[in-house]
Amino acid sequence: MDDNAAVNLGQDRHVLLVAVVVVVQAVAGVFFIADALGDLGEDGVTLHIGIEALIAFALMAGVILGARHTRLLLAQARRREAALKVARGALAEHVSTRFGEWELTPAEAEVALFALKGCDIAEVARLRGAAPGTIRAQLSSVYAKAGVSSQAGLVSLFFDELL
Repeated sequence: MDDNAAVNLGQDRHVLLVAVVVVVQAVAGVFFIADALGDLGEDGVTLHIGIEALIAFALMAGVILGARHTRLLLAQARRREAALKVARGALAEHVSTRFGEWELTPAEAEVALFALKGCDIAEVARLRGAAPGTIRAQLSSVYAKAGVSSQAGLVSLFFDELL
């Protein structure tokens, strides 16, 4: 399971938990209102029934406000997720554009992308099934074309441009 799926699963569980709490509160509110109405029919208006009814209506108001606020938070979370997807797409497009401007070969572009993701030479070599010396040479070429001297410089170049 990737990080995004784990986060979404956690959010889904949180939303489910909040929904269950709201439903339980609503059921409790309905029960208290029905109980107060039943007592009102039997005993007439008393201080106890008045307090019970007030608490029941306050509980229902809390349920309604809580449900409304939860709905607003979910809508806000959906908007943020949509904005994040746009940003991810913009970053991917930006990286692709820069790689094209630098005229990187497909192999250099792949190595550069691994470098941007924080992989070291040994990891890139293992992932690409290449010798570490080959990866070093490709990275040197990428750095020269990008006008930087290190992996940190390459990463910094992208962050500076995006900020």
